[in-house]
Amino acid sequence: MSITERINEDIKSAMKAREKDKLAALRDIKSKLLLELTKEGSSGEVDDAAGVKILNKLHKQRTEAAEIYKQQDREDLYNEEMAQAEVISEYLPEKLSEEELRAKVSEIIEKTGASSMADMGKVMGIASKELGGVADGKAISDIVKEKLSS
Repeated sequence: MSITERINEDIKSAMKAREKDKLAALRDIKSKLLLELTKEGSSGEVDDAAGVKILNKLHKQRTEAAEIYKQQDREDLYNEEMAQAEVISEYLPEKLSEEELRAKVSEIIEKTGASSMADMGKVMGIASKELGGVADGKAISDIVKEKLSS
């Protein structure tokens, strides 16, 4: 079952169960998937890789907004954003541990033959494609910098 189909089914379930926060998050996901679907040059279907990219972006937006609300002592809005972030995270693939991420980055560095910081762009391009859905871009970048500078 694709991400789009799963979201549609879960929207129906959330409506029946009257889960307000879950429904709001799912509707937002669906709207972003539909926007991706109607983009110029779209193939008529949102593949899972593009879906995961959208979900990662939405999750990041929710958590950043929640942090801002927390700083402003808006506990009500903070809780709402965190509840929606939790719903979105259910659809994301499991993140790699730091050890697994380091191993993957080492493999990519070996494969590309990178040896200095001048090769960082080449390594990051491949690493971002391969690890984009299962690791944070900043974490990837930090590990690549560490490995290439040593």
